[in-house]
Amino acid sequence: MHSVLALIVRIGCVLAMMSAAVGVAAPASAAPPDSQLCAWRFMSNNTVLNVAFPDANSTYWMMPYALGPGDSIELSGTYPAARYFSLNTYGTDLDTVDTLRDNQIVADPGSANPFVDASAASLPAAQQRWHAKLVNGPADHSRNELQAVASGQSTPIGFVIVRVYVPTDPASLSGGVPLPEVKLSIAGADVPSQPCAQPFDPAGYTGPVADVAKDAFDRAIAAAASGAFPGNRPEATFGNPASTAGLFPNGDNKYIGTRISYQPGRLLVVRGKAPIFPDTRAGQSPTDPSQQVRYWSMCQNDLLSPYPVVACAADFQTAIDESGYYTYVVAAPADLPANLDPSVTAIPWGSTDVDKVLFLRNMTPSAAFYPSSVQASQDSGSDPATTMGPYYPRAAYCSAEAFAAGGAGACLGA
Repeated sequence: MHSVLALIVRIGCVLAMMSAAVGVAAPASAAPPDSQLCAWRFMSNNTVLNVAFPDANSTYWMMPYALGPGDSIELSGTYPAARYFSLNTYGTDLDTVDTLRDNQIVADPGSANPFVDASAASLPAAQQRWHAKLVNGPADHSRNELQAVASGQSTPIGFVIVRVYVPTDPASLSGGVPLPEVKLSIAGADVPSQPCAQPFDPAGYTGPVADVAKDAFDRAIAAAASGAFPGNRPEATFGNPASTAGLFPNGDNKYIGTRISYQPGRLLVVRGKAPIFPDTRAGQSPTDPSQQVRYWSMCQNDLLSPYPVVACAADFQTAIDESGYYTYVVAAPADLPANLDPSVTAIPWGSTDVDKVLFLRNMTPSAAFYPSSVQASQDSGSDPATTMGPYYPRAAYCSAEAFAAGGAGACLGA
């Protein structure tokens, strides 16, 4: 199977550079052909390239590359104002090659890292700078190096992704700072590459060539995602995925999930204990030592390629009761009561013609919380219903009438 991102690259280049020749109608704002060499051509979130189960509170910027022996890529940027940020490299099998998380990226001389020192967040941008280098060979993380090409891979091709979760300013997906600048050192020559003016969006292209490309893209996503669904579990029962390989996995972020299906007059109720997290939009620092996880969320996705996210309720968007528990209701609008209890968080069903998969994510658990985390369950291969204790999300289908009359307790029992 061709890699998903390689297919994205081919689709983007073909549609953007050959649209005039083949009759594909491109939007008036499409970038000119000579900008194809710009950096971060591909962006993925819940509105652009909404594929392969993204989290609605995150955005990914992707850049493919080919590095020969001795070649490298230098990234330089400013730490974003956000809950989480990381640099990740991937091989042609779309599995992780290397990762540098925000608090692992050493600041430039004269700068400080706000993901290590909370007071650094008040410094001017010029004093929150960092540099990192992608190298074709072993990497030294203490020097902000990342291995760019998978060991033993027959081709020098790789991909780098910048992830930003929960930017402090919701209007700035990149966390209030520009995307990293890029300098390629290829065959002894330095080639600077500025971020693209706008990302490639395949939804902006129409016509027969675009239809064929989108169909191929959907099939590639379906093949890559085939192992991501929780296996051997009944509906409304959360379990570990069979595999996350081939979907650009983030080692800091693990999930459990369940398949659910719509029936008229029926909804899904989910309840569990909420991990403590740093609410950065309320002014907390991501360095807060009292946190149990950096981030968690409940996301509902279409179980149909390209597997877009329908809606998420992140930790800071979720109602927590006096006992520290969340209660979600996944329902079509007609099945929700007019006056929903304020301790309940509603997640919309979306299209009732498509089955769904519901995911609970945990990101970077603390050492103390780790035994109750999704990560511990997956690392040990154990049943999360056992290892996660009260943090395991217990779910049940319920009639809209029973929920309206007795609330979540009528659906889940004591």
